[in-house]
Amino acid sequence: MAYLTRSLPQPRTPRGDRPRARGAAATGLLAVTASALLAAGTLGLAQPAAAAPAGSTASGSTAASFPASVGAKGEARVTAAVFDLDAPGRGPAVYGTDMPYDTASIIKVDILASVLLKAQDSRHALTAKDRDQAEAMIEHSDNAAANALWRRIGLAPGLKAANKRLGLTATQGGPGPKWGLTRTTASDQIRLLRAVFDTGPAPKKGAVPALSDASRAYIRTLMSRVATEQSWGVSAAADPGAALKNGWLQRDTTGLWDVNSVGRITTGGHHYLVAVLSDGSTSMKDGVALVERAARAAVSATTAH
Repeated sequence: MAYLTRSLPQPRTPRGDRPRARGAAATGLLAVTASALLAAGTLGLAQPAAAAPAGSTASGSTAASFPASVGAKGEARVTAAVFDLDAPGRGPAVYGTDMPYDTASIIKVDILASVLLKAQDSRHALTAKDRDQAEAMIEHSDNAAANALWRRIGLAPGLKAANKRLGLTATQGGPGPKWGLTRTTASDQIRLLRAVFDTGPAPKKGAVPALSDASRAYIRTLMSRVATEQSWGVSAAADPGAALKNGWLQRDTTGLWDVNSVGRITTGGHHYLVAVLSDGSTSMKDGVALVERAARAAVSATTAH
């Protein structure tokens, strides 16, 4: 069902999925949220739901119980997916119901992948302007840059064409200029992350990865340089050195928050791809805390299996 939502923030305004503030100089809601989370220290973690079998989606009581097990309250929903990059032959484990969520700014990874595919097809490197916009979009979640690159790929139809090549099957681009209202699932975000981070054999014999090695390395580099105040989310389950992208959006009609985080982490000597999607939190702070608890629980359950 489509939701009415507050328009995506105009570039370089205090609202939104993030102007270019950094570190202690950051202002606005996200800086307050990050400071509050850091001051709070490690959040309490409920016991995780039972792990889904490798390569499958949790169902029945496991799917239903995961949000409650990680402290989702009221209308909040959350789904997590984890893929162990060091376990060849195993598929991702999904915790919770693998339903569609709004992407908010995690879509910016997909937008960049689409831009790079177009550059590969034309056999032209990104221009200096393209690179400036890509770096602002990923490292600082700059919306003006995302607006420009979203138009560059041809809006939702261009995203759809790119995603077919990247292996995504459950992502639908947002209407018109509203890239933040793209809908996706946790398992589809794992597919996107695999297109960027998985160095294993191609899924089909003889298949060539859609993204070149250079394109994949570029996306990884930018995701590893996300601004300090935005380095929350799946990194809560990680040792230092996570590569990630987060997204957040408040609903106009309900005031509730969509909060998401995707990326590659390392913990216990293993490398994991993790996607956590949520909606229905009463504040961004609550949404961030829920996403971090879900990431910890999902990674913990995956390592136990």
